[in-house]
Amino acid sequence: MALTGRAALLALLGVLYVGLVQPGWGGLGVWALVVLAAVVVDLLLAASPRAVRLEREPTANVRLGQPTSTALLVHHTGRRRLRGTVRDAWQPSAGAADDRHPLDVPSGERRRVRTDLVPTRRGDRLADRVTVRAHGPLGVAARQRSVPVPGSVRVLPPFTSRKHLPSRLARLREIDGRSSVNVRGQGTEFDSLRDYVPGDDVRSIDWRATARRRQVVVRTWRPERDRRVLIVLDTSRTAAARVGDQPRLDAAMDAALLLAALASRAGDRVDLLAVDRRVRARVEARSSTTLLSAVVEAMAPLEAEPARGRLGGRGLGRHRTAVAARARGAAHAARGGRRRGGPAAGARPGDPTAHGGGRVRRRPRAWRRWPVGATPPRTCTPLPPRSARRLDRDRVTRLLSRLGADVVDAPPDQLPPALADRYLALKAAGRL
Repeated sequence: MALTGRAALLALLGVLYVGLVQPGWGGLGVWALVVLAAVVVDLLLAASPRAVRLEREPTANVRLGQPTSTALLVHHTGRRRLRGTVRDAWQPSAGAADDRHPLDVPSGERRRVRTDLVPTRRGDRLADRVTVRAHGPLGVAARQRSVPVPGSVRVLPPFTSRKHLPSRLARLREIDGRSSVNVRGQGTEFDSLRDYVPGDDVRSIDWRATARRRQVVVRTWRPERDRRVLIVLDTSRTAAARVGDQPRLDAAMDAALLLAALASRAGDRVDLLAVDRRVRARVEARSSTTLLSAVVEAMAPLEAEPARGRLGGRGLGRHRTAVAARARGAAHAARGGRRRGGPAAGARPGDPTAHGGGRVRRRPRAWRRWPVGATPPRTCTPLPPRSARRLDRDRVTRLLSRLGADVVDAPPDQLPPALADRYLALKAAGRL
């Protein structure tokens, strides 16, 4: 049962009745009986919310920040006409602007109500409960029932770096044209047949084609085009830190999407691995036409793992700082890439406040030797937080560079094009 605003208004009118018509406790009791009678009449004559069947229609995926709507089918099987409201409750991050809808459903008919959503967070946004309120003829009271109606909408990453894709594709076509001319005749992928000229390697002679043409023919080769590109997303607790106005993980996803789209257009085989202490998502062996949609679907529900950990390793509770954990985890991934024989590149969204802050002072040697918790000497003044962060980032960069990895360190809005440019530079140099 639920009381409406009319019940409160009817109770206030009782003040006038008691003051003007029947003062005293008698008048108050009479008016209370009037209000109670109106409530009972509404409850008896209102349609039963238990005779309402609710069904939610599937909601298509939507990108973060884009509007969508979800449909709820209301089927009334009772005898009385249903007049009232229905509330379709969602998580606050689903962005339901108006989740209350008026209802007027005759017996045996159906109505479809739609709730507009503008999600504010990536991932699966869930529906809570659906509340049906059936009003009586007087509008004083209503019969109410809340039932769970499962539903969800998957919010995909926004892929704001898509605007950089056309210019990088144009540069990729230029690189492909240059490389096919400059390195023609080298590599391991078959290209074409041509007549033998003095100085050609006899091992490249195609004897079957020679027998057919009755003249010596050799094979030409070109570098492999379908190189394997493995994108590894760090979903450990450090990925939950906010850089600018978004989490570090979301900034890395935007850069990974641009790289995946560019590499698939280049003919490379792209795989995705999201990992902290265990594998969170995996995309592999997809064609270029289905790769991007599969990567976006796999990224959508990812969240940073709050527990300590590293990329594919054990817990790092013994390390004093999160920067050390990132360095060791990234180094672990770089060593694996070097053992497999391919170039390794690491990209990280940097803190905008840590870039361009002037010359950074290095920690004095005596400061590093001083015991933890003790008072340092006067000559060793602590570094400002911004300078300390930049020193830590430089230390990680030097560690990865010694391991043979290319490091891309840029603010979140500049990270996707910077990573794409580094990929194109590796392509132009013949390293990828």
